Amino acid sequence: MTTMGIDAAQLSDEDLLRELRQLHTTRSDTFFHGSDDALAVHTSRMNELEAEYLRRYPDREVDPYRLREGARQRS
Repeated sequence: MTTMGIDAAQLSDEDLLRELRQLHTTRSDTFFHGSDDALAVHTSRMNELEAEYLRRYPDREVDPYRLREGARQRS
């Protein structure tokens, strides 16, 4: 499947973050109301951008409350 947009590896860090935020903002509408093709393209692009982010930031900060143990502590 061909995605739209600039290859994720070619984006600046700032552009990558902006694109990721925009995709996450539009995810629910695309999932619930988009055509099958729109959802497939959205998913493909999201996967591409997220993979690039993880490649650039393998040691990203992880919120301890987003881990299982942290969730148990909140309960």
